[in-house]
Amino acid sequence: MSAACSGTSEHHFLCSICLEVFTDPVTTPCGHNFCESCISTHWDTNVGHTCPMCNQRFSIKPQLKVNTLMRDVVSQFRREAAAPGEVPCDVCTGTKVKALKSCLDCVLSYCETHLDLHLTASGLRRHQLVEPVENLETRMCPKHSKPLEMFCKCDQTCVCLICSVMEHKSHQLKVELEKIEADLQQMIQKRREKLEKIRESARIRKIVADREKAEAKQSFSSGRFYFEVQVKGKTDWDFGVASETIDRKGPTVLSPQNGYWSLFLTNGNVYGTSNSHEQLDLKSVPEKVGVFVDYEEGVVSFYDVDAAALIYSFTNCCFTNELFPFFCPCFYGGGKNISVMIVGSLSSPTFGLQDPLEGEHLLKTSS
Repeated sequence: MSAACSGTSEHHFLCSICLEVFTDPVTTPCGHNFCESCISTHWDTNVGHTCPMCNQRFSIKPQLKVNTLMRDVVSQFRREAAAPGEVPCDVCTGTKVKALKSCLDCVLSYCETHLDLHLTASGLRRHQLVEPVENLETRMCPKHSKPLEMFCKCDQTCVCLICSVMEHKSHQLKVELEKIEADLQQMIQKRREKLEKIRESARIRKIVADREKAEAKQSFSSGRFYFEVQVKGKTDWDFGVASETIDRKGPTVLSPQNGYWSLFLTNGNVYGTSNSHEQLDLKSVPEKVGVFVDYEEGVVSFYDVDAAALIYSFTNCCFTNELFPFFCPCFYGGGKNISVMIVGSLSSPTFGLQDPLEGEHLLKTSS
């Protein structure tokens, strides 16, 4: 099984021509995104019409329309960028996103996306996180890399706690900020609450990882197969089927051209597919989604199991390699996306499930 996530880091929204965040993004027939003006200028100033990313040649200049879903996601990304007076993320390149926390150990500030490792990686969990601090490096002791929390009256300089018990031990000191003790107590309480969330998240991630590992050996190259995924309570997810030939070496665009046929949810209310990130308008919020694949007919269909309704179908697919179910529970999202993605066992449909091309919907399947 492969696990592909389309996170919200800036590189997902960069035009490969101008290397800036998309402006009026359009999608080429091969599935790659560019600024509308950039790709138009590229085609007007070069012989032939080829994709700058994959070099696919188009005999006729494609008529491109603005990808409204990508435009909305980019707009949301721009809104999250740090405004004047706010602490920016030190890791973001280009457009700086507003920092969610500052790390006193790393002496860096992190946005929600880049903070995720501090919540999940065992080596970073012990780091001291505080509310975003501007110019953090100027508030740290250059000798001990600890916060400057005290003021030495003798030397008229700010010192850290280690300085206060070493070279400044006999000096007259006073707390630089009277509220530090209260702030520390509040910090301890927040860290306790965060630790509890991290423990729960680790338990959830282990369940998901174990389930993915168990499913990893199952693939299909003929016939029909079906599985269900429970997504109740999740704000972000992505799953479907992927070809065995997908690129596993780095970030890639999830599209049928790249071997992905998937359905996704982002920000808790935006549903779409890997078919040029087509946005869907669903009548109800699916809590359990069924995935039906007919290899010979070239069909991948997604169903709202509880509503017994078809959500979306990829048709006329040309499968030539083995297909693997793939699942992406997506980022922790600062505690908003901690619900478990439960994957049912893979099976061959036995009754109640008809080919979506025949106009029928999911009624019941065997487990």
